[in-house]
Amino acid sequence: MKYIGFLIAAVLSFIILPNSVVQADQESSARMALYKKTSALTDIPWEYIAAVDQYERQIHTNRKEGRVTAIEPDPMFWTGSAGEMPAAIFPEGWGADGNGDQKVQINNDEDVLWSMASYIKSFGTTPDDIKIALWNYYKRDLTVQTIVNTAEVFKKFQTVSLTKRDFPVPTQTNYSYKNTWGDARGFGGRRIHEGTDIFANYGVPVKSTTYGVIEMKGWNKFGGWRIGIRDIYNIYHYYAHLNGFKEGMKIGDVVQPGDVIGSVGASGYGPPGTSGKFPPHLHYGMYQDNGKNEWSFDPYPYLRKWERMAKN
Repeated sequence: MKYIGFLIAAVLSFIILPNSVVQADQESSARMALYKKTSALTDIPWEYIAAVDQYERQIHTNRKEGRVTAIEPDPMFWTGSAGEMPAAIFPEGWGADGNGDQKVQINNDEDVLWSMASYIKSFGTTPDDIKIALWNYYKRDLTVQTIVNTAEVFKKFQTVSLTKRDFPVPTQTNYSYKNTWGDARGFGGRRIHEGTDIFANYGVPVKSTTYGVIEMKGWNKFGGWRIGIRDIYNIYHYYAHLNGFKEGMKIGDVVQPGDVIGSVGASGYGPPGTSGKFPPHLHYGMYQDNGKNEWSFDPYPYLRKWERMAKN
């Protein structure tokens, strides 16, 4: 089980962790130019266009050659068909010429971005209008929420090149951890341990490892006081057994690597307020979403890498 988890993590590392900062920056600049051009022509804020593309970059692992964006429209969305779909809905589809070459190409970045933004604009340009458009296109609440969250991150930092990471506890403190993903759990029925336990003293600060939005905050009988952060790579980061939260922090807040979100504790395994049934530690879990399903994978290799980055 651990071996399978490690392989999944290794594969994901090629998707979510850039190998070349220079190459990533060059591509990010090219993408930003396309997003802002499309935004200027359609009145859809660039961060939403970028967030849709960012979402699809995670669900399509084989990007089309010659493209810097990753949106892959359904051919039916692109061409339409009065014979198969009501003409009043998609009379000719939403595929359109976005770069002025008199061609409508489903694998052309500018054509795809123009068509997607035009479709969104058909519902309106307010945040609520955009949410409705996204739901009608993807038909999935988690997808809509992920895209909206990512747009908020891009809006705050005004870039899509966000590669910094941090270790979840200060590396100068006394802590220890090992690979515990996949181990058997007893409390709450038979299940596996979906994370890595980082043992530290009560009150040691717990930090966000990534850029993202706080999606969940509160009590769980297993995890105690816990926080969930959805990042820009369709990954949900789960922090459990906290002693408490950072004052004023709320669901919907945008965070970045190094932001303190709470402190190490021993809460959980009972009703609200239960604590002390195990030594103080942070349970850190990661869950990948592929647009259809969400699953746990081993965070240990990433924690080791982020620990080295934090110490350097």
